[in-house]
Amino acid sequence: MKISAVIITFNEESKIPDAIRSVAWADEVLVVDSESTDHTTEIARDLGARVIVEKWRGFAAQKQYATDQASFDHIFSLDADERVSEKLKDEITKIRDSNIAADGYRIPRLSTYLGREIRHSGWYPDWQLRFFDRRKGRWKDVAIHESIEMEPEATTSKLTGDIVHFSIDSIKQHAEMINTRYAPLSAEAMFGGGTRTSPLRIAGFPVVTFLQTYFIKAGFLDGFAGLVISYFAAYNVFLKHMLLWERQNQSN
Repeated sequence: MKISAVIITFNEESKIPDAIRSVAWADEVLVVDSESTDHTTEIARDLGARVIVEKWRGFAAQKQYATDQASFDHIFSLDADERVSEKLKDEITKIRDSNIAADGYRIPRLSTYLGREIRHSGWYPDWQLRFFDRRKGRWKDVAIHESIEMEPEATTSKLTGDIVHFSIDSIKQHAEMINTRYAPLSAEAMFGGGTRTSPLRIAGFPVVTFLQTYFIKAGFLDGFAGLVISYFAAYNVFLKHMLLWERQNQSN
């Protein structure tokens, strides 16, 4: 068995070196870059990755394109702001060396936020299907929260080593991600799927989300970071329902 580690990038010069080094065990490292204006592609090539420049297609479509360009059928998909832990590396290399594998593997993802590993707040284990046989699975074509969809007969298993996630560098970035990506894309997906909202939902759902995140999902155990995460979870729900409300009124 040979494995292609696949990473999509756009202006990730500060993060791509550690991402590539964490998958140096792979038989191929492929970076598909969506026309970065910084030094991402040069850095990736210098670190031994094969680089393809391709215009942006959307998250799921870009990842599927990258999967299709890989040299080998067994794919390990990693984002530029993620790293493979040593434990996960050992698990995957043992599977590769044994040549006996399930068609897909779900992997826990451990995120860091405000300098702290987040093990509550609904953020962990955050199972991600990232190691798979591309003949048995494809990226599901959705606007947000893209994921691998396996064939009905495909076998799947779980690994225990973490993907370590460094997605959010600051409070400002977190707010911008909600304002420009998560809330607008979620609102469009909800509208397209037939979901509609109301003033009562706009008022009530954020409160429920905060209470669920902070208390039921034990966000308080994540300290101050858990409080901030709970707030932003509520804000995201508020904003996406406001945008949905606006969208459905425009449609009417």
